[in-house]
Amino acid sequence: MSLVVLDHATKRFMTSSGGLHTAVSEVSLTVEAGEFVAVVGPTGCGKSTTLSLISGLEPPSEGTATVAGKPVTGIPDGVGYMFQTDAMLPWRTVLGNVAAGPMWRGVAKDKARDQAREWIERVGLKGFENYYMHQLSGGMRKRVALAQTLVNNPSILLMDEPFSALDVQTRALMQNELLNLWSDTNAAVVFVTHDLEEAITLADRVVVMTASPARIKDVFTINLPRPRNVEEIRMTPEFIAIYSEVWQSLSSEVEIARTTGANRVA
Repeated sequence: MSLVVLDHATKRFMTSSGGLHTAVSEVSLTVEAGEFVAVVGPTGCGKSTTLSLISGLEPPSEGTATVAGKPVTGIPDGVGYMFQTDAMLPWRTVLGNVAAGPMWRGVAKDKARDQAREWIERVGLKGFENYYMHQLSGGMRKRVALAQTLVNNPSILLMDEPFSALDVQTRALMQNELLNLWSDTNAAVVFVTHDLEEAITLADRVVVMTASPARIKDVFTINLPRPRNVEEIRMTPEFIAIYSEVWQSLSSEVEIARTTGANRVA
């Protein structure tokens, strides 16, 4: 049984004019335990909405979303969500933010703090436990967000462009950090990104979505060996060949989205 199943899932939203906007249309996707799936597509096509269907933040208008064999009717157990912007409490320290999740799930305070310290060390922030968010760099905040998510031992990790705001060097460091931490788990990852290089570097499969409304156009298996170093693997002929193949599929959708957007403006 697949850990995540979207079966002909469609999502429509009411517009300000009273009409309906279809964000996602007839999407069927499975994700296995321990699999890393990246989702790419034009800006605004509905990639993030796909994550919302899996997480239970939005119900499908048609079709079904299933996690661990159960229909998604709310936020399923075992789902961790890492957003593009930080979801941390500024009045809490690093330790307080990372320990908050286990405590909200009923773990005793001392045990939750022990678990938090372990993950803070694993993401390379030992010694920063008592710092506040405004005292950290962007990359350090992302490390806190990773620890905050992984401390709950999720079976499914949903990531919505988590590294897009980082500079190139820090982004590469965080990509390697994510791969190293994920390799020690059996979590399924669904990773939304605009960056095709990032998608290929990280994933076992890359899902290409169409211009809005989002449909699955192609799915590419990424046969690059693991473990991967994100900076080294991008220089290999195998990576370049895969990039060229996936870009041929994606580029036409990007052009459709650009043309449609230009026509709307005109």
